[in-house]
Amino acid sequence: MINRKEKKRSLSQSRQRTTRIAAAVFLSPVIIIMLVYIVYPIISTFEISLYDWNGISANRAFVGTSNWKVLLNDRNFWAAFKNNVILVICSILIQIPLGILLATFLDAGGRKFNFFKVVWFLPLLMSSVAIGFLFSYALATTGGIVTTISQALGGGKVDLLGRAPQALYAVIGVIAWQYTPFYMVYFMAGYSSIGTEIYEATIIDGATRGQYFRYVALPLLLPVVRTACILSLIGSLKYFDLIYVMTGGGPGTATELMATYMYKLSFSHFKMGYGSTVAAGMFILVTGIAMTIQNLLKKRGELI
Repeated sequence: MINRKEKKRSLSQSRQRTTRIAAAVFLSPVIIIMLVYIVYPIISTFEISLYDWNGISANRAFVGTSNWKVLLNDRNFWAAFKNNVILVICSILIQIPLGILLATFLDAGGRKFNFFKVVWFLPLLMSSVAIGFLFSYALATTGGIVTTISQALGGGKVDLLGRAPQALYAVIGVIAWQYTPFYMVYFMAGYSSIGTEIYEATIIDGATRGQYFRYVALPLLLPVVRTACILSLIGSLKYFDLIYVMTGGGPGTATELMATYMYKLSFSHFKMGYGSTVAAGMFILVTGIAMTIQNLLKKRGELI
């Protein structure tokens, strides 16, 4: 009996050891990639922020926390941060509800609405750079679609991208147009996780489609909504390409974001040291805000 127990124990230990070795082998490439492409760049960014460097010369001067002191009093950076916050709020208030509305519409229509699924998903398949150029011409003061329609109706030229704050909200509208399909698909996946028997039971009990959405579907979709809010938050705080193509952060700092400001400092003004400080500050703010919102949503979910 003792020998059998010892054999079983040694066999179990051998299996555990084999499992650990296999896990280490399969996880090691992922860990290496994360260390090389995520952890190292973050550490390097914080290190470069301690230097005065143009990004080209081999010589760089150590300045300690001087760049960080400048950042705390940098009006352009905090103006960019404010624009990021506005973008976050507008993205959540526009893209999430529209995504839910479109997903609900498509879920109710079933296969009959497959055509709309394809058409509404197309903006997400387009390059942000291509969309930026497209809407730059469409919203141009001279020859743009909006100006052309305005003049046809007896009005004057419409300058949406050359004035503040219209420029910021015009760009936010374009971003919403591009990314709402993502949340549409995301919430459609959420709907697919709700069993058809739940919907059928609700309808048999005499509920309307609206009542089903309000009292059954929406509560079940709340975890998906919370995750979508986090994704929208993080995406908006680090947004870059479309705004850089459409306005370059202008006019003035009207559409400047933290990412565009960091890019200009690093690659246009060749202030790599201070640009890295902005990037590091951006990382701290994005991580801190995302973790705070996630904890708040988690606590709210537990209360509900």
